[in-house]
Amino acid sequence: MNRLAALLGSGSPTLLDGGMGTLLQEQGLDDGGAGELWNVDRPDVIRSVHEAYARAGARLLTTNTFGGTRPRLQMHGLEDRVHELNEAAARIARSVADEHGILVAGDLGPTGELMAPLGTMDADQATELFAEQLAGLRDGGIDVVLIETMSDLAEVQAAVAAARQVVPDAPVVATLSFDTNLRTMMGVRPGDAVRELAAAGVDAVGANCGRGPEEMASIAAELVEARVDGVLVVAQSNAGLPQVVGDHFEYDATPADMASHARLLADLGIDLVGACCGSTPAHLEAMRDALGTAVGRSG
Repeated sequence: MNRLAALLGSGSPTLLDGGMGTLLQEQGLDDGGAGELWNVDRPDVIRSVHEAYARAGARLLTTNTFGGTRPRLQMHGLEDRVHELNEAAARIARSVADEHGILVAGDLGPTGELMAPLGTMDADQATELFAEQLAGLRDGGIDVVLIETMSDLAEVQAAVAAARQVVPDAPVVATLSFDTNLRTMMGVRPGDAVRELAAAGVDAVGANCGRGPEEMASIAAELVEARVDGVLVVAQSNAGLPQVVGDHFEYDATPADMASHARLLADLGIDLVGACCGSTPAHLEAMRDALGTAVGRSG
């Protein structure tokens, strides 16, 4: 049986959580600042976001570690704190998840380095970077590995290899960002991602981020069409696109818009439904109600 399906139990689709970075910016994180540092400097804020998503009905809480690899942290002079910041993030999410009887997904985002031949990073180097991050997430108590917002299948496969080394029993979810003519920046199509990552042994594959619900619906249809037996399919759209409102940005998809989108994804056959940039617990709550998904039990 699929390892993630076994953890989640019956009931489909499963509701994932939503955006973290945009919520932290609303709390005062500087544009370009290291949100991962808040796992130790402002853990109360990170915990409150997880708590809000848990109450909104999310069955998986995503750790605040999107930029938690060494190259990403090095941009902020934090490269010597990879283990500390990732472990702290997982512990915060774990404490909330345990109160609600739900799961923790350890978040791996892109390293920011280009893979060979376009760049200089080879597969072994990428695997080493992800393994270093995963060691902290493992020690903090994650249940699932979430590899997200990727554009290069080689980088995803390096992260999958790291997961096999560090947390061999954990289910692996991998999502790519399809932005340009329903392809990733590196030209990967949704169907290619499903077939290649299913062959690599992931438990769930799909799409996140992107340009909003309408485009995600088209991507989701392609993902479902390429579905491989035994592999779940995931979709997590941005809450539309950012619009300038006064002195800040607001995303243009309302909770009602995302609720309609969630119903459409469920009708298409998507197994795991969530949201991404610009989404809030209010969006997730509307999606939960649209899907008829029960809030995680307490205790």
